Amino acid sequence: MLIAADPNVLSVPQAADRLGISKDLAYELARRGELPGAFRLGRRWRVSAVRLALAIHGSEHRGAEETG
Repeated sequence: MLIAADPNVLSVPQAADRLGISKDLAYELARRGELPGAFRLGRRWRVSAVRLALAIHGSEHRGAEETG
């Protein structure tokens, strides 16, 4: 059975692209605990798209999610 990738979970390079920074800087921020939503999954880093968006857009983004 195939399980589709969760669109709410990003790779570090995808998160870096959304932030407009290099993937190397994004990995460094993740290691330092400064990349919002970053977490380890085994040996790999992943980023919560929701937490990253909230960090970028703050309450403005949360309100948009609630209204659709």
